[in-house]
Amino acid sequence: MGNGMTVGLGTGSTVTYLLTALAARDLDIRCVATSPRTETMATSLGLRVEPFSHIDRFDMAIDGADQVTPERWLIKGGGGAHTREKIVAASADCFVVIVSSDKLVPVLEPPVPLELLSFGLRSTLRALGGAKVRPDTPASPDGGVIADWYDPFDDPTALSAYLDATPGVVAHGLFQPGLVSQVVTGRIDPPGPIR
Repeated sequence: MGNGMTVGLGTGSTVTYLLTALAARDLDIRCVATSPRTETMATSLGLRVEPFSHIDRFDMAIDGADQVTPERWLIKGGGGAHTREKIVAASADCFVVIVSSDKLVPVLEPPVPLELLSFGLRSTLRALGGAKVRPDTPASPDGGVIADWYDPFDDPTALSAYLDATPGVVAHGLFQPGLVSQVVTGRIDPPGPIR
């Protein structure tokens, strides 16, 4: 990473470590944050954060994940910002995923985070069948209802297509391998920050 780059910043505990390390490098970069929490922290550390409307592509986007398979399928969205995270990842020339070793899994398992429109929510939930609204969870950064898909699935491609085709689903937390440029894994033993 160097001066002049545009960088998409993800959301979650892994990104907290990233922001501190990135700010310490004192680079002249333009950033977009995928959540208000990330934006607040990045700004407080001296990183230049701009609205996404000012940038149409990223040299790099960096984020964490809840699950990563050997094929680089991801489940993201534990923090409820997966819609923005997916838009930023798709807009990046290079999408780097940083995870601790406990996030590496042989196959993806539920829950799969969802963002749903509040309009017609009961109808959308009926159509989905296997989804439930997260209790006591605030809306997404864009006002969507955060839910999770709980039914078992064997084929993430098929589930992704099904969720994409269901009216009322804004986005889901299944990220296809084609989005992922690199996965960086940090060990969780001994405990401490990911380096």
